[in-house]
Amino acid sequence: MRPSALAAEALARANTNPGHNTYLWQDPEWTLAEAARAEAMPRAFGDGRDELWGLPISVKDCFDLAGAPTSCGVHFYRDLNGVAARDSWLVERLRAAGAVITGKTHLHPLAYGITGENPEFGDCLQPGNPTALTGGSSSGAAASVLEGSAAAAIGTDTGGSIRAPAALCGLAGYRASLGRGNWRGAAHLAESFDTMGFIFRDLEDAPHLVSVFAPALATTTSPFTRIAVVHSSFFHDCEPTIVAGLHATVCEMEALGLRASIVNVDWWADSFEILAPIQAWEAARIHSGHFDRFEPSIRERLEWGARITFDEIAALRLRHETFHARMDELLATHELLLLPAAPVSRLVARADHSLTRGRLLRYTTPFSLAGVPVVTIPCASGGMQLAAARGNDEALVQVAAQLGANRNAATPLTRP
Repeated sequence: MRPSALAAEALARANTNPGHNTYLWQDPEWTLAEAARAEAMPRAFGDGRDELWGLPISVKDCFDLAGAPTSCGVHFYRDLNGVAARDSWLVERLRAAGAVITGKTHLHPLAYGITGENPEFGDCLQPGNPTALTGGSSSGAAASVLEGSAAAAIGTDTGGSIRAPAALCGLAGYRASLGRGNWRGAAHLAESFDTMGFIFRDLEDAPHLVSVFAPALATTTSPFTRIAVVHSSFFHDCEPTIVAGLHATVCEMEALGLRASIVNVDWWADSFEILAPIQAWEAARIHSGHFDRFEPSIRERLEWGARITFDEIAALRLRHETFHARMDELLATHELLLLPAAPVSRLVARADHSLTRGRLLRYTTPFSLAGVPVVTIPCASGGMQLAAARGNDEALVQVAAQLGANRNAATPLTRP
């Protein structure tokens, strides 16, 4: 199908979630002009174009797009910064590859949350399910793929902001290794942990997307032979259907020829205690002088971060280094790690989620501290995290694609 036809179909589905707020900025005429530009691009050497050519892709509204505002999920920054004069590095890469940007998507304010609730732009609810939040902070990214207004969606993941919405929405996700990609023209939350990535529908598509963030010389590794599954004591608060999904995924991994073992990770217990204050300290410096412009829960975190002393941060960074080294050892021994991406399959809209952030981040922060690539594997209920050592992105997504191919062979997909 021609890019113009794909773009027209995507635009017809845009903002069909219950709050009609998948996108915080969208210009259909601009998107259709981009599709026409893609159609006019010269063919690449060989028998085709770039793998992203003509693909409708949404972009989280913390990346600059020339001619559009960048809100970071709050009116304050949308109004303060005005329209961007230049594309961010990431948007530049996507457009050069012939991808067609469908708009800039909803996010939890400042990308500092995991539910997708936003008091200024409205909470992001799942298309077709007005009782469920998408999760965040890449909330609109997940909604755009669910509603079919994007074939893939750019998100960011600091503490779990791709993994959580992907799992809660039954989608696939890819979080790149820390350090992949260039943050020019993009808003950081906490530079020590911020990563880029995609939310998408089919695991077989993962290898086609990973190249966007890949360095010129990506690391090549031997095929994986081992996988470690986190001991059941860690996911004691998981819903039974998610535990069942974990066991089913282990069987699928073994069918790929991977040898599974169990690992005890009791030492992960303090991961949130390490990440949260470093994250708050770094975010407080980015948003210094503007705390009163943000909702109370985020303002309180920023004020806490501003009170943390340099000595306290130095001690936390030492703990981070120790944790990072132990994770390196664990992945060197076992190659791959598998555990649920979230302990729940659904976040009820308009419920009290004051304790949700800590509950979900307990599952995601160990991989955030390690800076490793992670693929979110959708399951019948919720989703799983599959992680590899930092820099092994290409090998990781190949495993995910093999799993996706097996699933598709068993149950052929009808693509939207």
